Amino acid sequence: MRPVPGTVMAGIFGTHTHTSTETRSRMPKHPAGRGDRWLLLGIIVLAAIGILMVYDSSVAIAIRDFGDAYHYVRDQVKWLALGFIAFSVLSRVPYRFWRQFAVPAIVGTMVLLVAVFIPGFGVRALGAHRWLNFGVFILQPAELAKLSIILYLSAWFATKEHGRFLAFLLLTGMIVGLVILEPDLGTAMILLTTALTLYFLSGAPVSQFLLLLPVIVAGVAALAIFEPYRLQRVMTFLNPEADPLGASYQIRQILLSLGSGGFFGIGLGKSRQKYEYLPEANTDSIFAIIGEETGFVGTVIVILMFLFLLWRCFRIARRTQEPFGKLLALGVGSWIGIQTFVNIGSMVAMLPLTGVPLPLISYGGSNLVITLGALGMVYNVSKSHT
Repeated sequence: MRPVPGTVMAGIFGTHTHTSTETRSRMPKHPAGRGDRWLLLGIIVLAAIGILMVYDSSVAIAIRDFGDAYHYVRDQVKWLALGFIAFSVLSRVPYRFWRQFAVPAIVGTMVLLVAVFIPGFGVRALGAHRWLNFGVFILQPAELAKLSIILYLSAWFATKEHGRFLAFLLLTGMIVGLVILEPDLGTAMILLTTALTLYFLSGAPVSQFLLLLPVIVAGVAALAIFEPYRLQRVMTFLNPEADPLGASYQIRQILLSLGSGGFFGIGLGKSRQKYEYLPEANTDSIFAIIGEETGFVGTVIVILMFLFLLWRCFRIARRTQEPFGKLLALGVGSWIGIQTFVNIGSMVAMLPLTGVPLPLISYGGSNLVITLGALGMVYNVSKSHT
């Protein structure tokens, strides 16, 4: 493996994504072990739940929009197949190989985040610029940004250095700022939280976190106050009883769905909310349909499966001595954990509705394929350190 060539990006941020001669000499040419089969099992179980629930939650709207009850689940199966191809490929390529692409990945992601605003190339829907139309497929660059920033920061923080605090803030601010402009505050907060988690897990002083915390809180508050639809979401979160047929309609339907499920649920396929009562039933709100049909027991099983998946990622990180692999596993586990918490937290009214998908379960291509690709890298880390 050759060192990462110096770039303007690396010079600005003072990053050192090269690999020392001593480290290269210890690199195995091929993965040494079989990999964490329990991690793979957790992924398969959650993906299978996703296929079942996407079909179940989308039947009504698929018939309404396309006259085909299988339209959305057919798409999900196609994306899942592509995702497992990505997982298979990335689980076989030694994870250290990707370190040399850390800078090109983050630069390319920034270019794509800017490109969503180009007329004819960027896709505008529901007032947001979040997608790129490549003809044969549509990509959401903000999803790619989650993996790119983890890869870049893992490569950067694998080398101990001082004085990188301002450079880290500048890089993270650029990525998060571009996502906020789309606008997509939910994904921006996941990116920011994941980046901060990696930064402090790499050994940064806690004093810097305490310095950042009030700044972040003030920034999020400002974004909510000065954007009417965000302020409306916050007010709905504080008072769900206000405007029951308007701003608070979705959260009220979500809570009704979860509440009607009781302890054991009303039965698979028997949801009433999926018949166009609950907005985004097959995407952001899919956890509510799970709760309605399988009850408290079903939702606890899903949450436990996510906790199991995160435990395997963090266990792999703990057993990995090589800094880049350790941070890569920590970053991917943190990203999935944070996104899961944000989605489920908004479903049970612990957080304002944010519009982020439930990893591996919600309908959607970019998130599913990129998440599985990232988990493929973590699987390769486990193969290299068993």
